[in-house]
Amino acid sequence: MKIKKIISEVKHELDVLMGNETKDKCFSSDHTFPDVSAASKAFARSVDKLFDVNAWTNLPGINSEFRLYDSAGRPKTGSAEVGDFIRIDIPGPTPENWVKVIDRRSEEKLAEFTVKPCADPAENDESVQGEIEHFFGEEARSTFRVQQTDNRLVAYEIGQNESINNQGGEAGDRAVANTLIAEGGWLFFQKMQWKKLTDYLVHL
Repeated sequence: MKIKKIISEVKHELDVLMGNETKDKCFSSDHTFPDVSAASKAFARSVDKLFDVNAWTNLPGINSEFRLYDSAGRPKTGSAEVGDFIRIDIPGPTPENWVKVIDRRSEEKLAEFTVKPCADPAENDESVQGEIEHFFGEEARSTFRVQQTDNRLVAYEIGQNESINNQGGEAGDRAVANTLIAEGGWLFFQKMQWKKLTDYLVHL
């Protein structure tokens, strides 16, 4: 039984490597405050931090660079909104990666936004239309969330349907690079990057 499970896990990893299977991942941090009032004030600051994507670049240590762009592909300051784009530059000699904000919620005790991989918004060359400028495929989703429950704050990075963008026209000429990033550097860097972000969002 154990051998069958190992074989199944290995097969799944091979399918992921080939871009035929997906993974779901979740990273989180939490912070408990002395009382609800303190947590509510901290939550308001967390919401500002969540939507101010440009500030994510300033996290300490080895860190990706995050740059927010408006729906027309122009650099933007302020909060991330639906239709905006985010350029993510991972440390090292890797191609830039683009995501688009497809959903945003801001409620009394919860705030979040969701992105999906997309093409470079400034790319108008018809020959490369449809190419996804990201190491994950178009079906991948990442949700960044902060939530208050009583005197406790929790921040999440929720990754869903993460498959390597190395198949067909979507990958363009990045298939090999995307595979190396997704299964190489990003595999080890992802946990550090998102844990650092979720810690930042709850003020740790």
